[in-house]
Amino acid sequence: MQGDKVIRVLDKEFVVSFTEEEIRKEIRRVAAEINADYEGREVIFLAVLNGSFMFAADLLREIRVPCEISFVKFASYRGTCSTGCVREVMGLDVDIAGRPVIVLEDIVDSGLTMLHVLETLREREPASIDVCTLLLKPERLQAALDVRYCCKRIPADFIVGYGLDYDGYGRELRDIYTLRQEQSVN
Repeated sequence: MQGDKVIRVLDKEFVVSFTEEEIRKEIRRVAAEINADYEGREVIFLAVLNGSFMFAADLLREIRVPCEISFVKFASYRGTCSTGCVREVMGLDVDIAGRPVIVLEDIVDSGLTMLHVLETLREREPASIDVCTLLLKPERLQAALDVRYCCKRIPADFIVGYGLDYDGYGRELRDIYTLRQEQSVN
């Protein structure tokens, strides 16, 4: 963690952990993997809102294979904690039957939201489903997930910025910040 820059979002202080340039470097790396793996195929990217909007935009700028993008919205967070209850807020509006799908997520934490997304998508019989996440918290996973594409593996800290929020705030930040250690989130 770099920790040089401290910001305040609502009632919490955060320190910078990944700069915008570091994030974009990892996105370019993952996009190159997707471009190689899906060469000659048309992909449907399915971005999970709200958090993945920046990641999805930056990733698609680097994608060279033919593709479409659609958006869905699921919710499981309130404040700094996952509620454990996943609810669909906005549904899929494109036919994915027989087509390869890559789900774009800002962060895979417990994995429960992603598990719900994958179960919902499998009912629509896509040719394949891969998961691409900006951030993965391996020690927090509560579901067996195959996350094929991952920009960064991070500890179980609470983070904000680059599309990720704390109670709706902080999404506009260009860097990713970690909650300062001395503050409890429980």
